[in-house]
Amino acid sequence: MKFCLLATFLTCFALIAPLGPVMASPKLLSLEFEVFGRVQGVFFRKYTQKQGKELGLRGWCMNTPQGSVLGQLEGEASQVEKMKVWLQRTGSPESKIDKAEFRNVKEIDSYTFTSFDIRG
Repeated sequence: MKFCLLATFLTCFALIAPLGPVMASPKLLSLEFEVFGRVQGVFFRKYTQKQGKELGLRGWCMNTPQGSVLGQLEGEASQVEKMKVWLQRTGSPESKIDKAEFRNVKEIDSYTFTSFDIRG
């Protein structure tokens, strides 16, 4: 009798218990960036948009009158970190990156952009 009650309890518990560990949503980050060097006239914005989309990021980028490329990124922290490295080291094939600066890095609860756009 005790065995039957225990078996019934375990069966019922298995039906109402979660089917696995509850996964937390990945941490979302937002940041502003500016890249300096030969980054205009070399398709840097187009490659930045392409890389951002491939990483599942959202945001924008644009040329500045000072010759840099300015932008904002949002996305999963791990993907944002990959994009930071890309902006510092890779860029477009014809670009020459002198430096990349990152500002206003913050954790966000939800996205404010729907895509990754080129402005201007």
